[in-house]
Amino acid sequence: MTPLTPAPRRVGFSRKLSRWDIKVSPYLYISPFFLSFAVFGFFPIIFNIWVALHEWDRRLGQGEFVGLDNFAWVLNQPAFWTSLQNTFSIFVLALVPQLILSLLIAAILDQNLRTKTFWRMSILIPFVVMPVASAMIFSQVFGQFGLVTPLLHDLGWFTDVDSPFFHNRFLSHVAIATMIVFRWTGYNALIFLAAMQAVPRDLYEAATIDGAGRARQFFSVTIPSIRPTMIFVILTMTIGGLQVFDEARVFDGSGSGGTGQGGSDDQWLTTVLYLFNLGFGDWQDRMGQAAAVAWLFALVIIVFTLLNFFLTRAIADSGSKPTRASRAAAKQLAAQVRAGADAPAARAARAERSTLTEGSQR
Repeated sequence: MTPLTPAPRRVGFSRKLSRWDIKVSPYLYISPFFLSFAVFGFFPIIFNIWVALHEWDRRLGQGEFVGLDNFAWVLNQPAFWTSLQNTFSIFVLALVPQLILSLLIAAILDQNLRTKTFWRMSILIPFVVMPVASAMIFSQVFGQFGLVTPLLHDLGWFTDVDSPFFHNRFLSHVAIATMIVFRWTGYNALIFLAAMQAVPRDLYEAATIDGAGRARQFFSVTIPSIRPTMIFVILTMTIGGLQVFDEARVFDGSGSGGTGQGGSDDQWLTTVLYLFNLGFGDWQDRMGQAAAVAWLFALVIIVFTLLNFFLTRAIADSGSKPTRASRAAAKQLAAQVRAGADAPAARAARAERSTLTEGSQR
């Protein structure tokens, strides 16, 4: 008699739906981001390559295929190199004070202050101000009848009637860097504050017992403990600081009589503003060349960010490497620990050996 084989078990629709839910749901949850990135991020990148390889007019559309001619044209333009110099000058003038002020503000807010929530919210107010609004305000501050220029005239530093911040290249960079520092210092200070609050308080208590003051604790405990956060903030500041546009565009009052093209002699013409003028400004309506500028500048940002990353990481690693004295002290301490750990075992071995010897003699 042959055994009966059990009939295959039927899986209900609800169970099938549950299995599909487990398999498909995670992909559906993350799909909005990837779909949005594909439409608004990846497609413009690919399309920008296509535009950079063709003649492209804003009104007439696509023209002939020109290969790398647009890139060669951009590299032969003095305005492109001037814009790169201006961009890096403004970036350096904004990065250093912004980093120092952010650390100091975060260190102050990390103390036991009264109404600390109020102070933490207050430093974020400049960040919520629109860049165009802050640029227009600072344009008036550095203008002919603003707060800074009459004061400098009274001190005798400038004798020209007009504001030197709209004629001198370095001073215009200082003015635009001031706008960037005003807007981003509070935001970066909050990031540093979050990192400082994660530092174990035992380290500060031990440093206080050892006699370290607040300044010594800041440089010897706080800064080494937040190095990864500092590297992250410096990288984000590098990427964002090289893409200066709003402040340079509105600095001379674009929309209220100014040209908004970076100065009469390209004093504060940044690379992104140069790109805008090529593609959408009143210059030459060169979309293909503007796309080539975008790709060349993207390569510059990638290279500079990598250099900045490796340099910052090398500085951080050099500070964390043990010195010769610390290595010698560590070896001595390890030897003492091993000797202390071996002592009970050695005593037990000697006691066992003496017990065996006495037993054999008996």
